[in-house]
Amino acid sequence: MLHEKLLDEARALEGEIVALRRAIHAEPELGLHTPKTRDKVRAALANLPLEWSEGPSTTGVVATLKGGAGDGPCVLLRGDMDALPMPEETGLDYASTVPGTMHACGHDTHTAMLAGAVRLLCARRDSLKGEVRFMFQPGEEGFHGAKFMLEDGLLGGEGTDNKLPDAAFALHVMPNAQHGVVAGRAGALMASADQFDITVTGRGGHAAMPHSALDPVPIACEIVTALQALVARQFDAHDPVIATVARIEAGTAHNIIADFATLRGTLRTLSSRHRDKLHAALTRLAEGIAAAHGAEARVTITPGFPVTLCDPRAVDLGEAVSHDLFGPGAFRRLDQPIMGAEDFSYVLEKVPGAMFFLGVAHEGADWRSCPAIHSPRMTVDETALPKGAALLAGCAVRFLEQGWA
Repeated sequence: MLHEKLLDEARALEGEIVALRRAIHAEPELGLHTPKTRDKVRAALANLPLEWSEGPSTTGVVATLKGGAGDGPCVLLRGDMDALPMPEETGLDYASTVPGTMHACGHDTHTAMLAGAVRLLCARRDSLKGEVRFMFQPGEEGFHGAKFMLEDGLLGGEGTDNKLPDAAFALHVMPNAQHGVVAGRAGALMASADQFDITVTGRGGHAAMPHSALDPVPIACEIVTALQALVARQFDAHDPVIATVARIEAGTAHNIIADFATLRGTLRTLSSRHRDKLHAALTRLAEGIAAAHGAEARVTITPGFPVTLCDPRAVDLGEAVSHDLFGPGAFRRLDQPIMGAEDFSYVLEKVPGAMFFLGVAHEGADWRSCPAIHSPRMTVDETALPKGAALLAGCAVRFLEQGWA
């Protein structure tokens, strides 16, 4: 079978995949502008039959491979390139050389696996009908990089010379999931993520004379408590909602009542219906509680990533390819979504597709106890990376050959 050859070919590329991953890991970059990472990708894929395009908003690039066997559908494969603002404590020989910056979410592996998939697909270009677009994206860690690349027209669509892809696929490694196992689910895979800021304005004064002031602190505390009751009593438990107050600030000294208090936190939902409802309910609750005490509350909600919704057909395709490549039991359907967020959701709003998780815990280790993503001690078993490259390439080949059949 073609897919059996694909896995063998991917394993033959392991040295190149790992070398690229380590080079990116040692020089992590943040946000929308990752020029060193982009240049490493382009150098690793030089002299391949690719057309490259970039936009004005980011250092993201799209490489396009046109099949040599005629016209056909278009499939998008995505890998993200940015790191996190945190120190590394792995002690690896290729650990980050940039203080306070680390690839602790695995984007270095995502980029390297995608580059491996590029090589696999370029090697069979003559047999491909259609087109593959490889999306190397910065700014996933809260910077909306996928949204900017869409707006720049790098993926096609209105105002460009290209249509949007017909399907899209992405991988995310999980360092505390079983080595080599692929996981996914149809529908909501990951949550939307919005930020909120609430400022409660009262009237400052001496802490020994609270009756002559209007203390915003107990009002803020009441909002925190009421918010938890709101989530538990106004939202269906089968469509989960999370509202977390992560930071409270007020005052400058132990004997001063502050003029104002601020609350900051995150809102997570798995449906647009609950997302809109939660925004309105939070605003109503905070303003109402403050008004009841004669104070004012100003609520600001900053929209983040939407819900990551996976097309059932794409999940079926990924499961079939996983079985072809890795054998029975290689794919697991997740019972529940993950309440983290992912900006590949912007792509999936426009293009049917799916994201899958790939377990990269060290083979033979107790994977449940391995450091998770966003840990300064996170490591991956690099022998799993060829599997990720083969899976991405296999999804592209299967879709170009059979569509959603």
